[in-house]
Amino acid sequence: MQEIKNYVETHKQRFLDELFELLRFPSVSADPKFKGDVLKTADYVAQKLKDAGADNVEICQTAGYPIVYGEKIIDASLPTVLIYGHYDVQPADPLELWHTPPFEPTVRDGKIYARGACDDKGQFYMHVKAFELMMETNTLACNVKFMIEGEEEVGSANLGIFVKDNAERLKADVVLISDTSMISMEHPSIETGLRGLAYMEVEVVGPNRDLHSGVYGGAVANPATILCKMIASLHDENNHITIPAFYDKVVELTDEEKKALNSAPYDEEEYKKDLNIEEVWGEKGYSTLERTGTRPTLEVNGIWSGYIGEGAKTVLPSKANAKISMRLVPHQSSEEIAEIFTKHFESIAPKNVKVKVTPHHGGEPVVTPTDSIAYQAAEKAIEDSFGKTAIPTRGGGSIPIVALFEDVLGIKTVLFGFGLDSDALHSPNEKYDIYNYYKGIETLPLFHKYFAELSK
Repeated sequence: MQEIKNYVETHKQRFLDELFELLRFPSVSADPKFKGDVLKTADYVAQKLKDAGADNVEICQTAGYPIVYGEKIIDASLPTVLIYGHYDVQPADPLELWHTPPFEPTVRDGKIYARGACDDKGQFYMHVKAFELMMETNTLACNVKFMIEGEEEVGSANLGIFVKDNAERLKADVVLISDTSMISMEHPSIETGLRGLAYMEVEVVGPNRDLHSGVYGGAVANPATILCKMIASLHDENNHITIPAFYDKVVELTDEEKKALNSAPYDEEEYKKDLNIEEVWGEKGYSTLERTGTRPTLEVNGIWSGYIGEGAKTVLPSKANAKISMRLVPHQSSEEIAEIFTKHFESIAPKNVKVKVTPHHGGEPVVTPTDSIAYQAAEKAIEDSFGKTAIPTRGGGSIPIVALFEDVLGIKTVLFGFGLDSDALHSPNEKYDIYNYYKGIETLPLFHKYFAELSK
């Protein structure tokens, strides 16, 4: 452990400078105007893998953005760890809410503020630097393969094809991912499950053009009003989702599972203070930890219609749109949920409007084993690095490719994230603590060490 700390201390400024270079690339995969920047980011990641000592580094083309691959096979008899991450980021909008430019990393109070700082550039780059550390100190205990993609934030549409076409090349004993969070640095934790996702876009169309709201108001259905009513009807008075058959495959937690889940450190007053809200909200009969980790949800991610510019323009809009995501739990299928959502949303539309539902992307929920050698290696790494026992938790987010890795490659995943729920992922002023970044670089080599030892 001391050798690891010494190496990080010696190179900590360079580690930070390199991350800042990575964060300056506006690698927004959702917006075509950033295509050149996304491709430059892939080039940067490939070069840094080479610099760290990886062999066979390749920028693998797909129908979308490329996947960066690299490996280090030191002994075929040793276990192999497949490291997954993504170099693309969410759009930075709304830009006016950022305190500093989203693609000019800024340090305030020991935290790096930039789009992608935590999700996922800061986290996957820990693995690159941990790999460099193990190479330079001659302590690499496992074979390592890297697969860093550029389309995670838009659904990883081409990753499945790549994985299936390269199953032999990607053969490994475990997938290691840092794209999740811990409870805190005082309460280190390991996520043991993720929710799935069904992402939809809806459009409600009324008249064939925008109308004068005085001349036509009251006589023609307003698509914005209709859409709001339709969305509001998707939850009942107990915040229970009203779509028929939505909960059919949801399995309730046992009393023991609920007790274990709710034993994780959680301060509701601090939670509300951090978000500047008066009360929490959610499905009646469940705690906040249950709602965010083990219950399915439906959320409006964006809604727009009519005139939203400066000043006034009195129109009755011809159409209204919304983006809606549903987080799913084990046994729910993203394809089935998308289908029943579409059927229900079309059925509740009044005859004075037309409705179009477009599924975007989805992913399946997963639960990772806590009795595996890989999980035990992560626990031991936490024990050594933090001096504390890791707390198992359930994550509320989605990483759709975890289920894919299990289906295609036949291997389980360890979700070994070092972010915090308060890091403003997908929001303005995303951040990542410098301490967490260095702590990840210190801890990850220990995972490799113990995974090799426990695999003998």
